[in-house]
Amino acid sequence: MLTIDLRGRLALVTGATGELGRVIAVTLAECGADLAVHYHRDRAGADALVEAIRGRGRRAAAFAADVGDADAVKAMQAAIADELGAPSIVVINAVQQIHPWSRILDEAIADYESQLRTSVIQSVALAQAFVPGMIAAGWGRVIGINSECAIEAAPYQSAYVAGKRGMDGILRVLAREVGADGITVNQVAPGWTITERERAEGRVRAPEYEARVPMRRRGEDHEVARVVAFLASELASFVSGAFIPVSGGTVMPAI
Repeated sequence: MLTIDLRGRLALVTGATGELGRVIAVTLAECGADLAVHYHRDRAGADALVEAIRGRGRRAAAFAADVGDADAVKAMQAAIADELGAPSIVVINAVQQIHPWSRILDEAIADYESQLRTSVIQSVALAQAFVPGMIAAGWGRVIGINSECAIEAAPYQSAYVAGKRGMDGILRVLAREVGADGITVNQVAPGWTITERERAEGRVRAPEYEARVPMRRRGEDHEVARVVAFLASELASFVSGAFIPVSGGTVMPAI
């Protein structure tokens, strides 16, 4: 029987207190990984997540940082190393709070700058801080959480799309640069995903969106997290440079 076994691995999930980040962190823990839980401002949420992971018999600790600040990421790397060790799995999940969609002619320049910091600078800063440890160990996983929006390029989403497409470029190049060191670099691109908050609020249906999804439904947070866990495992040992939509067929990268 094939199983996803992450025992002995330490994973860092950025934005772990967010709706999707929390499920990814717990899923990795359920597969046996210890967790470095990153948060920006939600210390209470981070502490609760750490306790939930420890309750599953795994080591866990919370670390605060602005992931758009390279110096803050370096400080977080040092703190994680002191308390837990060197992560061999890094999940780039933290996102800038989404601003109201606007057409390019009306979009504030600050919106593009914030998406650049969160998507591109975060990816570069995390790579510079954590990939050297993976190279030293001869094994590593970098997994970026992208979006179906990066392919759709829909109107009014230019700042978000620009950030995610920039992230895509960084991670594709990184995959080529560190593959020989035993490190895989992949991306997971969710569609409009149902989260625990939406379940609690009864907001799981979106008929107009669902009508254009080939599977005629929205995805679930745990469905995204399971793909992340697969990519983090030995089962995906020869998968690198991939952009994997988890969108029910809404977007299909072409060859």
